Amino acid sequence: MDIAQNILLTIMTAATPLLIAAIGELVVERSGVLNLGVEGMMVIGAVCGFAATLLTGSPWLGMLAAIVAGALISLLFGVLTLSLAANQVATGLSLTLLGLGLSGMIGESFVGSAGIKLPSLSIPGLSEIPLVGRLVFGQDPIFYLSLLLTFGVAWFLFRTRAGLTLRAIGDNHASAHALGIDVIRIRYLAVMFGGACAGLAGAHLSLVYTPQWVENMTAGRGWIALALVVFASWRPWRVLGGAYLFGAVSIGQLHAQALGIGVPSQFLSALPYLATVVVLVIISRDRRLTLMNTPASLGQPFVPDR
Repeated sequence: MDIAQNILLTIMTAATPLLIAAIGELVVERSGVLNLGVEGMMVIGAVCGFAATLLTGSPWLGMLAAIVAGALISLLFGVLTLSLAANQVATGLSLTLLGLGLSGMIGESFVGSAGIKLPSLSIPGLSEIPLVGRLVFGQDPIFYLSLLLTFGVAWFLFRTRAGLTLRAIGDNHASAHALGIDVIRIRYLAVMFGGACAGLAGAHLSLVYTPQWVENMTAGRGWIALALVVFASWRPWRVLGGAYLFGAVSIGQLHAQALGIGVPSQFLSALPYLATVVVLVIISRDRRLTLMNTPASLGQPFVPDR
């Protein structure tokens, strides 16, 4: 039972940053903007969260710094793509490269420093319940926040007028503009929300998953989060299921290596990314279904009439 509990705990921990980053990107893409800079925003959030925690001694302030850093760097993407109508794909890729380089420069002096871990919740009596105690009542705060974000985004998109407006912009920004909706302002808010979520996902890596700073510690998780949005057909609850599926694959390969299974370790390490490619290939086979679920204005620049 202890082994099963530990495996489930590691899966939930591995899935949390994927879920948060993917939920943020889902909102961005629902507004019609394609931001491929999730990896760069995550790594900036990771280094800023770690640095702020070491300098202040408070992982809570570190978490806040990561959120602010992710939102600010996403604002740069917004200025280039929304105000200046730059190509979204090229700008997103540039943002990833900028984030990786900038994080390496910021975090150079923090390499090898012992981190401060964000404390987990502990409820006397409940946390000791066999199997479910630590899973339900002994997680870190960012885990619970990831579930709240999933529920909140699902409710916002499909149960509120503002969510309907956001989806309308993503489906046809020209018609939304003709109805008097401020397309650019709403897209700015969506982009900054996605950046804040990516920053928080990065903070989970450097404050919970492995409380330390290592250059490029996101290790491609931002790209997996992007794939998750497509895998989930832009639906929040499907993102939740997909995040835990990919988390299980990531952790499964570690346990397989620990058990000494006769498969090259390099292949096992590549399994999460191989699973991403396989899922995208399967999804792309049904082109009609993909087009039905994809926001019609996704990736298209919008310049309001002067």
